[in-house]
Amino acid sequence: MNVCRFHLFPIRFVAILLLGLALLPAGCSRGASGGGLTVAGSTSIQPFADRWAEIYQKLHPDRVVNVQGGGSSAGIQAARSGAAQIGMSSRELKPDEKDLTEFIVARDGLAIVVHPRNPLSGIGLTQVRDIFAGRIRTWREVGQGSGTITVVTREEGSGTRGAFQELVMHKERIAREAIVEDSNGTDRAIVAQDPRAIGFISLGLVDKSVKALTLDGVEANDANILAGRYALVRPFLFVTNGPPTAEARMFIDFVLSDEGQELVESGGLLRAR
Repeated sequence: MNVCRFHLFPIRFVAILLLGLALLPAGCSRGASGGGLTVAGSTSIQPFADRWAEIYQKLHPDRVVNVQGGGSSAGIQAARSGAAQIGMSSRELKPDEKDLTEFIVARDGLAIVVHPRNPLSGIGLTQVRDIFAGRIRTWREVGQGSGTITVVTREEGSGTRGAFQELVMHKERIAREAIVEDSNGTDRAIVAQDPRAIGFISLGLVDKSVKALTLDGVEANDANILAGRYALVRPFLFVTNGPPTAEARMFIDFVLSDEGQELVESGGLLRAR
């Protein structure tokens, strides 16, 4: 049994995603039904989708699930074009994307993270916006430490960046000087190595290598998210072009089942409902 993993750079978007679909390796069977099920998009959801697919295929050995990355925007476009039966998005759909059918499969908090040696323990949402917009450039301006702030962000098309843009930046742009990385894991690694860095990552990926700041006095944790006290919360979505096919519906139902949602919790996310 194979679970196919593709790690495409999100900035290349759908053109490369479509090429990847056309050139599936020999080990990635297209299945008896003409290709099986293709799930593509958000790199934040991809590790969960890989695991869901692995368990699902054990339960249904005759089924093939091909999981691909590419970023949320690429996944949305793949679902719309038919390149994938299910797109994955780790941000809310934009108004011009609302024609797609969406399924919330999990919820996730965004944590503002710094190096563990950074003396700062908390920050305000306005200060975060000013740092990422480039108006605040030194740690002294937020009352702790010294030196120039290293801003770390995700690439355009990333669902994590899209959620941060919507929840924090609104219509303001992230400063061009920011370091741009292509995964939450890489963002975390950069912040973990640079005592002057600040970034944003999925709450489920926070570990001892970085420190999550309180936001306007509220700690980033599941309890505060469930209580509606923590502001930076995003959905993890599966999207389909119209009602899902029978095959896609089966997989979505599995993901939303107790077994699928237990994986959500074990991975540091919140259940869809």
